[in-house]
Amino acid sequence: MMEQNEFRIEGRNAVIEAFRSGKPIDKIFMLDGCQDGPIMTIKREAKKHNVLIKYVTRDRLDQLSETGKHQGVIAYGAAYEYAEVEDILAKAREKGEDPFIFILDNIEDPHNLGAIIRTANLAGAHGVIIPKNRAVGLTATVAKASAGALAYTPVAKVTNLAQTIEELKKEGIWFVCADMGGETMYKLNLTGPIGLVIGNEGSGVGRLVKDKCDFVASIPMKGDIDSLNASVAAGVLAFEIVRQRNA
Repeated sequence: MMEQNEFRIEGRNAVIEAFRSGKPIDKIFMLDGCQDGPIMTIKREAKKHNVLIKYVTRDRLDQLSETGKHQGVIAYGAAYEYAEVEDILAKAREKGEDPFIFILDNIEDPHNLGAIIRTANLAGAHGVIIPKNRAVGLTATVAKASAGALAYTPVAKVTNLAQTIEELKKEGIWFVCADMGGETMYKLNLTGPIGLVIGNEGSGVGRLVKDKCDFVASIPMKGDIDSLNASVAAGVLAFEIVRQRNA
């Protein structure tokens, strides 16, 4: 279990030190109603670094704790440093290629996120963008599931995916989202600068994000069940984009 524990930080001083040392923090679980000095310091640091705080009961913290000494606060640190969106665009420019970016709308399963990062790397994508809230971050499980791809594929974390898509459109990037109600992917022109938008495992791409997309693509399926796993769908669409770029 050590691989995952390494990124869990328990106790007030330990969490404050993690912030001060610059360690990337994904989220914090805090005892609801706590207002003393160290807790207020952690709240200030979390606000400054745009880190989500979830207020929970003592029972919940006791369940999450592995040391039994959480002192009302447990933080989860990222296994890898996050990139900036500009780093992803710069990578495309360095390679002299049209940008190819994955946008993930609230992927919650760390194995799915890791698998998608692995796919992004193998498909030649320049990076992955994930939201700050309601989604899994770069945990040790994600790093392991990516099979080493996380070391090569930049992942940026943004506050608002829809707004980020709008900004990237100004860079000439077109966006396609995966949805069963869309046009069959083989009929779409997916060449040029492109962002591939993959939705949540259960609810798919959110309405606000889908409304920002230029195309909605569906994967033709002939089986008896109605949808693919998010990471498999990402792989199928990504390699259709690769096929069209190489044609």
